[in-house]
Amino acid sequence: MTRIIHISKLWFRGGYYAITLFGVVFTCEELSPTEINHERIHAAQQRELLYIPFYIWYVLEWFLLLLKYHNWTKAYFHIRFEQEAYRHQEDIGYLKRRKHYKYH
Repeated sequence: MTRIIHISKLWFRGGYYAITLFGVVFTCEELSPTEINHERIHAAQQRELLYIPFYIWYVLEWFLLLLKYHNWTKAYFHIRFEQEAYRHQEDIGYLKRRKHYKYH
């Protein structure tokens, strides 16, 4: 089970209201089951890559996509980890049958 911690506000800008760090979800709003599932998918991705490599890969991929698209939001939505999470966020049973290292 993924731990969820409610905080008063997130420390970064944008319309984001939740972030998963080291398998813990930090949020400044109540999350729907779909949003919780999205964050749990990120927690699974982080665990299987042993956390630090996940963050290195995530930031590096985002930066390269930013160079490609010249748009922060477009780069974010093209990160493979985000694509997997958004594609399967409404499928509550996804994590039970998710294959490891299949970020698509």
